[in-house]
Amino acid sequence: MNMDRRRFLQSGAAAVLSTSAFRLVGADAPAKRYRTALVGCGWWGGNILGAAMASGACEIVALCDVDSRFLQRTEARVRKETRDEPKPFRDYREMLEKIKPELCIVATPDHWHPLITIAAVRAGAHVYVEKPISHTILEGRAMVRAARAAGRVVQVGTHRRISPHNISAREFIRAGKLGKLGMVRAFVNYGGGGPEQPKPNTQPPPELDWDFWCGPAPKRPFNGNPQNPWGSGIHPRGFRMFLDYANGTLGDWGIHWLDQIMWITGEQAPTLVSSLGGRPIKGPPILNDKEQTSDAPDHQLAQYKFRDFDVTWEHRQFAGHNAEKGENVGCYFFGTEGTLHLGWQKGWTFYPAKDSQPTLHEDAQLGQPDGQNIRELWADFLDCIRTGRRPVSDIEDLHLSTNAALLGMLSLKLGRSVNWDAAKYDCVGDAEANKLLRRAYRGDWKYPEI
Repeated sequence: MNMDRRRFLQSGAAAVLSTSAFRLVGADAPAKRYRTALVGCGWWGGNILGAAMASGACEIVALCDVDSRFLQRTEARVRKETRDEPKPFRDYREMLEKIKPELCIVATPDHWHPLITIAAVRAGAHVYVEKPISHTILEGRAMVRAARAAGRVVQVGTHRRISPHNISAREFIRAGKLGKLGMVRAFVNYGGGGPEQPKPNTQPPPELDWDFWCGPAPKRPFNGNPQNPWGSGIHPRGFRMFLDYANGTLGDWGIHWLDQIMWITGEQAPTLVSSLGGRPIKGPPILNDKEQTSDAPDHQLAQYKFRDFDVTWEHRQFAGHNAEKGENVGCYFFGTEGTLHLGWQKGWTFYPAKDSQPTLHEDAQLGQPDGQNIRELWADFLDCIRTGRRPVSDIEDLHLSTNAALLGMLSLKLGRSVNWDAAKYDCVGDAEANKLLRRAYRGDWKYPEI
């Protein structure tokens, strides 16, 4: 396994390993409070907002959401937990123009990440954007170029890069203790239910601007419980399983673990990607005037050829597997000296190839209430703004990781493998595949060309 030490140091990861970012959390009164805005006031946006408020370095000046129920609830929370008086907005463009925040959190559904991030950096804001950074590959390239042109810090919400047990697992592997790496198996196998029953289409609730929610993506009929903002359906938390707005489990969970593989090994792109999957349990997707189901695969297998090793990805939403209980999420790194399982809530465990050697383990150290390390990642974000270094989850690195997930979905849609030339952004000899590197935007929305 070839390690690019220079790239590792330049990425800011060395600063994280010194734990300087951790010391920023809960520090004394900061010298400056950054004028901060949140776009996307749902569940996950609330978790990031909590980290921003807890830092003591942020004045929450604006909140933006197309659903006034989330907007009002979040505004009440900010006023209760701080002395801040954020102004509410429905349109992020109006918010950026009138408020001109210094920091902007983008926690919308995936299909909105590119346009809002690009608009925010152009307006002068540093951005914390959720993963995956984009819905298509060329949107991500435009985001990187916009961030660099504006000279803004863009941190991506892949908080596993700053979790203590992920960092120590990375050190363990990069120190050669795994031996030569031959392959990695990444997976999320939580099980689930049986056939998906279609849900009736309904009128969107009056508090929601459904046309704006869909934005540049296709406008499907609203599907959910209009009286329950936490109910099932597309909005608010089911969008990941609708391919018009996200990229299924591979786009949601897979980006975390593909990123861990690339972050640990220093690899920037696969050269060959293949994938298969479908909905044999959930059943064929349904979409008509009266009802609909999701359309993401209920299971998927993807294979990635990297320079020195191979990667497999698998997920399923059925048939919980008790044999993997406790280790049913994460990555198995297979090396000549043993196998390391890097997980989430259970930390990491190294199983040596030789029976005479002891099994090694490190527990996870996760923050609450979300079971992640968002506060540490937010602290790294602030430190990068102050010092000018690149963040640990920099937009360019996470563009590369997002590409890996998106290529897996691209291969699945095509039904064949794809040879990827990362330098040229080209699916070699495959015009049909290259068309899927972007998509047409709806209405007056313009695909970002930078």
